[in-house]
Amino acid sequence: MKESDLKISIAHLYPKQLNLYGDMGNIIALTKRCEWRGISVEYDEIGIGDPLREHDFYFIGGGQDKQQQEVAGELYKNRSFYLDERDKNAVFLGICGGYQLFGHYYQPFDGDKLLGLSLMDAYTVAGKKRFIGNVSIKTDFLSPETLVGFENHSGLTYLQGDTLPLGKVIVGNGNNGTDSYEGGRYKNVFGTYLHGSLLPKNPHFADFLLELALEKRYNDKIKLSKIDDDIELKTHYSLVGKAY
Repeated sequence: MKESDLKISIAHLYPKQLNLYGDMGNIIALTKRCEWRGISVEYDEIGIGDPLREHDFYFIGGGQDKQQQEVAGELYKNRSFYLDERDKNAVFLGICGGYQLFGHYYQPFDGDKLLGLSLMDAYTVAGKKRFIGNVSIKTDFLSPETLVGFENHSGLTYLQGDTLPLGKVIVGNGNNGTDSYEGGRYKNVFGTYLHGSLLPKNPHFADFLLELALEKRYNDKIKLSKIDDDIELKTHYSLVGKAY
């Protein structure tokens, strides 16, 4: 199938509440990398109270506790829909606060526990120390193997069961500052604390996610054509192993 015949649908969940540290740049990266190849993109912003329908790719960004509280109930109300989408191999990418809500719960210092979607077997509790700075991690499923980004969180996330880490920390703190892992992944669900925004500096990860989403849509392996990522990869490699 020619790339110009392909189409992908992307849902951006609650961008008015969860859009810290350039998270919108991830949507821009995804849409531009499709457009440069001639792939049609259908993009929906989902707000509180909006009806839901099936998409190939779901993205949710980060926010402070107040914003997480605003959307947590809405997400949980639709939990069965998102679990069904996960099991149909839709792709999910959650950043920071969004990542935390992919797990079973987030427990703030003050206030009630925020129940999550349970898209992955993980949970998060508020920590006393804030982790701020550049992060580099090494994955076992990407080429290049590294991912880079910027963390700014006090939540401590712990993975359980079949949930795998996104990667092993080279520089930075990662999920909790103790187990040397960053992010989580289960099926086509991916969560991470990496802002920056993440995907423009990691074009190989962006394409990996797009290929998964296209495979979900067409029930067939899709290998994207190469595009000129010279600037993006120079930026990527300049940040690998660089502390804040």
